[in-house]
Amino acid sequence: MYRYDAIDREIVADRAAEFRGQVERRLGGDLTEDQFKPLRLMNGLYLQLHAYMLRIAIPYGSVNAAQMRRFADIARQYDKGYGHFTTRQNLQFHWIKLADTPDILDRLAEVDLHAIQTSGNCIRNVTSDPFAGATAEEVDDPRVWSEVIRQWSTLHPEFSYLPRKFKFAVTASAKDRTAAKVHDIGLALRRSRDGTLGFEVMVGGGQGRTPYLASTIREHLPVGHLLSYIQAILRVYNRHGRRDNIYKARIKILVASLGAEEFARQVEEEWAKIDAPTNDLPDTELARIRAAFTPLAFETLAPHAGAYELAKASDPALARFARNNVKAHKVAGYGIVEVSLKTIGATPGDITAEQMDVVADLAERYGLDDIRVTHEQNLVLPHVKLDDIPAVHAQLAATGLASANINLASDIIACPGLDYCALANARAIPIAQHIAERFSDADHAEKVGELKIKISGCINACGHHHVGHIGILGVDKKGEEFYQLSLGGSGAEDASLAQILGPALPANRVAEAVDQLVEAYLRERQGEERFLDTFRRLGMAPFKEAVYAPAL
Repeated sequence: MYRYDAIDREIVADRAAEFRGQVERRLGGDLTEDQFKPLRLMNGLYLQLHAYMLRIAIPYGSVNAAQMRRFADIARQYDKGYGHFTTRQNLQFHWIKLADTPDILDRLAEVDLHAIQTSGNCIRNVTSDPFAGATAEEVDDPRVWSEVIRQWSTLHPEFSYLPRKFKFAVTASAKDRTAAKVHDIGLALRRSRDGTLGFEVMVGGGQGRTPYLASTIREHLPVGHLLSYIQAILRVYNRHGRRDNIYKARIKILVASLGAEEFARQVEEEWAKIDAPTNDLPDTELARIRAAFTPLAFETLAPHAGAYELAKASDPALARFARNNVKAHKVAGYGIVEVSLKTIGATPGDITAEQMDVVADLAERYGLDDIRVTHEQNLVLPHVKLDDIPAVHAQLAATGLASANINLASDIIACPGLDYCALANARAIPIAQHIAERFSDADHAEKVGELKIKISGCINACGHHHVGHIGILGVDKKGEEFYQLSLGGSGAEDASLAQILGPALPANRVAEAVDQLVEAYLRERQGEERFLDTFRRLGMAPFKEAVYAPAL
């Protein structure tokens, strides 16, 4: 992984010291809350319902064991013993005291971590494929380009006060594990027929009140022109983006109002003014960054590990874990191990300090000191020898992290909702827990197969409900929590926006309705169809009838 150099460390240390002074002024009464708010938000500090929440940046979702242990230390000392991983591959602590924040930032800086640009109207944490560097699918390592964007965008003076927050995702595989098409800019690395590496540039995706899928404005941008081209995009947005209406300020609104073709024309026009070697990354800098992601020292192993196969044959729990949580690695004899943070009855994305320590230990001992955070609120050990997986599974099981449910119905994305967030209309966590309990029978869950359930506690869509196979949105009706269901969304390479099923349901009907939808799917599916495939083939009618007809 990329290691911070002296310049990186100086920036992070200076920012932490600056914020310490700002906190002291706030606590001393020299700053009002209105004056302090933009300063704390620039450092990832939110004031939620019950306490301050600190959001820590995890660039492209990559951490090492020392950093994970530091998260555990902070959880114990400054929070309530746990943290929460988010859909932007960040980590949040929800019970922070304002007076402790400078000390936390200092402790993060010691291990090359920070909270810069995790909030505010700036370029946010750049996300990427959690399988980067491990999957044979990729045409290049997307972390290299994510790091290029991170270094270019951090504290960029021209783009520190955009009309609204701005989000990048970078992928390099045909299988999209980044939800690129619902980002402000999605970058998909491709190779042309002549072997040239370039980006498909997708702009204007997003969720929230008005969801859009991004439009492709350039099919193939040579990688050497990446920075000047995204600079042109941001300049067009900065020039025309709405600053008078927060609900219409995202770039998705600009692209939709201008039309993708006209937006692309304006970007090309702006790019022609600035495209020059001085506006793009020098080859020497690209080589410096790429050197941090050189292939690891993998051992030469048998493609089918004997001990692993024998262990699976004798241990049904391990066999189930292998089916659902272990993916193919680019190097024979290794596997990509996904660690579910969706234990039945738990809060999706939460992890205790003790569990963080275990994951750190496993990464050091078995995983080449590499841990990834996924945008689906899980973790990945991307480089594990197949013969080591039984030992990894045993230690995960001992600490409650061996749920074999990746991509199954209980692998639910959920925002913190009204349990924490001041913006929420309804709770998301208990709804996720009630639904997950319906799929606690592992055989039934596997029979249902891939099912992406995503829950948001308000229209801001932090739970990605617009792109759920089943999406659930919490709404307020005269002080009572109701939930609107939608079907047919996808955040993957086959991206689509979900369609509303019907009238919102009371909280006590939601889990039952999901059951009814699943039973309708099991009756109607053909062959190996996923829930999403069956919905796309049949449309809404049989699912609407399954949920609403029994009540008539």
